[in-house]
Amino acid sequence: MFGDELADYHFGEQHPFGPKRYWAFKEEFLSRGLDKKVQLSEPQTANEAHPILFHGQDYINKVKDYSLKGEGYLDAGDTPAREGIYEAALTVVGTTLKAVDLIMQGNCTYAFTPIAGLHHASRTSAAGFCVFNDCGIAIEYLRHIYNIKRIAYIDIDAHHGDGVFYSFEEDKDICIVDFHQDGATLFPGTGFINETGKGNAVGTKLNVPLPPGSTDKMAKALWKPAEDFIEKFKPEFILLQCGADSLEGDPITQLNLTSNFHAFVTQQLIQLANQHCSGRLLAMGGGGYNLDNIKSAWNDVINTLVHTDRKLL
Repeated sequence: MFGDELADYHFGEQHPFGPKRYWAFKEEFLSRGLDKKVQLSEPQTANEAHPILFHGQDYINKVKDYSLKGEGYLDAGDTPAREGIYEAALTVVGTTLKAVDLIMQGNCTYAFTPIAGLHHASRTSAAGFCVFNDCGIAIEYLRHIYNIKRIAYIDIDAHHGDGVFYSFEEDKDICIVDFHQDGATLFPGTGFINETGKGNAVGTKLNVPLPPGSTDKMAKALWKPAEDFIEKFKPEFILLQCGADSLEGDPITQLNLTSNFHAFVTQQLIQLANQHCSGRLLAMGGGGYNLDNIKSAWNDVINTLVHTDRKLL
């Protein structure tokens, strides 16, 4: 998914989650000529029925109200409201769901959308720069619209995807694999190895906390058990949140991965998707606050998708 409307989801020029993130991605995307190798599709805005698939109505009303006022915080102090943030968040949601539609309707096999993967928002609150959780909404959308039962959510952002994890912690039909910096050292302080799901869902969730300073070699050594975990689950659709803040040099995290890890995970997930779910794989940009890292990580993911000789959105 490619369109300048996605740059509207931000919290100001000086905020870590500013509009420059999208423009950095776009510059590199065009520089590599990837626009000539993929099928491009423009963003779209979700309608009001979409966020409620995941979020409570009271929270949606709060976002709408604060967006009109253009002031205050949508959480305890990390996610500021600004004028128009409601509409910008709906564009993120709508674009993610459009990518789902195009995959499910056979218009493409794999898809990528850069300003997406807002994995911290809970069902009732914003968190960590995330207003609406498009990952969670996509999961519910796949179930309600396409009757997809078994969905795998893989997250390699430096921050634990708590908004997704705890919303589906008791759901046995959602497989979650989350590589992240150890929650004892980084926001949101969650995602420990002993958290494997609850109730009937015990054993369907896998947290892989990485110590600060972890390298590609260390992360790749932990990938095979994660791949076996997904393989055993046999998903019908795979979602990948590929945040660039796990790369070395991010200003608010302490991992030392490179974009090679993102390309590696993408390639492995392509193989699983081809084997179990007709290739249905949607990658979402996620976090990342070093512009050079955004350029390399997201575009290396796209490049990996392109060179599988499958259609890409």
